[in-house]
Parts: sequence; C-alpha cells; structure tokens
Amino acid sequence: MTQFVLVPGAWLGSWAWRDVTRRLDREGHSAYPVTLTGMGDRVHLASKEVGMDTATQDVLNVIKYAELEDLVLVGHSFAGKVAAAVADRAHDKVRKVIYVDAFRPERVRTPQGGFDPSGEFGPLPAGRLGIPLTEEIVGRIGKDVQGPHLARMLALATPWLAKLATDPITLSTKYDQIPEAYVFCSLSGDPIDEIIAGKWGTLVGPHRVIETGHWPMITKPEELVRDLIALSE
Repeated sequence: MTQFVLVPGAWLGSWAWRDVTRRLDREGHSAYPVTLTGMGDRVHLASKEVGMDTATQDVLNVIKYAELEDLVLVGHSFAGKVAAAVADRAHDKVRKVIYVDAFRPERVRTPQGGFDPSGEFGPLPAGRLGIPLTEEIVGRIGKDVQGPHLARMLALATPWLAKLATDPITLSTKYDQIPEAYVFCSLSGDPIDEIIAGKWGTLVGPHRVIETGHWPMITKPEELVRDLIALSE
C-alpha cells in the first residue's frame, strides 16, 4: 500500500482528485487530497497574505496530522512548486515526488519558480486577489475537458491567488536526495519531446506520457492512477 498526498494546481481544490482518490482506494492505496488555503472549499480564507508559505504549511499539516510516513507526494501544475518545498522540509517522510504536468524544480540553492501569471492569463481583474478560470483558458490548455467535465470544472474552480504564482521557493540540499518522477500531458501545449530530451531541464527520474490536456485527473483518471502507481515504486 502506498500513501499518496495529492496537491492540486491552479483553480482547483481537493474536489479535482475525486475520481483519482476513488480508484487509488479500490487498488488498496491511501489518498490524501489537499485543498490549499484560499482555493476550493477553503476559498473563504483567501487573502492577500496567502502565498507559498501558507500553501507549504497546508500540506505539511496534512502530513503531520494524518501521521503519514514513507509517502508519495503528487504535485499538479504550479503545485509542483508546493510539492518541492514540502519535500524539502519533510524529506524524512517523503519517499518520492511525482510532478504531474507541473513545475519541476532545479537542484539549486537560489530562489526559483516565481513568475508573473498575467503574461499567460491576462492581468489580475480589478479588486480581485486571483485570476479566475475561464472557458478560454480551459480550451487553450485542456481542450479535452468538455461536456459535464467542463461544466463541473467551471462551477467548482476558484480564482488562483496571484501570490501563489509570484512567490518563489528556495530549496536546501535536503531536497537533492528526494527521488522524482514525472507525468507529462501531450495535449497541454508544452513541447513534451523537448522536455523529455532535456532541453528544458534535466529529468532525474522516470516518466510517463498521457494523451490528455492539462487536467488528467478530470479527463483520464484511470490512466493517471495507473501511472502514479507505477511511478511510485
């Protein structure tokens, strides 16, 4: 049995992992889907102070209070940054980090991962703390999210707090010993062949590729569970 801690990416909460969690349970594994502060069912806690420090602590608290050991940490999208920061601080409890169509850290001691999301998703709406998910964004990076899946996503998505994007992380040497693995999504718009070839940073672990857009937990949960289990070994 493997214990998976599932950290959702931008706009998502623990709800996004519903079908993955059910399948992991049926396979005899344990799943702990996280909702980061200010997102999903914790949207009422959104504030201008909520950033990477808060998100990191959210996941560390799940690990502590669920009394988890030898866990596999899964980070999706921007939450690869969260997963890396958590693994650095809970290195004695994390067996492996799996990055799902996600930010992948470099093994350096300098700040990394902070960026201005307005270049890709447009400026922050006036008076808002986060960038809302739109049908245009979904169509651009997850065109396979359609019908009931699209309706559900748009209904449950919450604005992605800008500070979660702009805050960098800084890793210590403790992270360097954590094994990594990767799931890439061939329809999300990233140059997958170039990434696998190492043109966008060296891959230091095994990988799988799923023919899906940016949200495989929504559109291809069976394939994602298969790959998570295989890569967790």
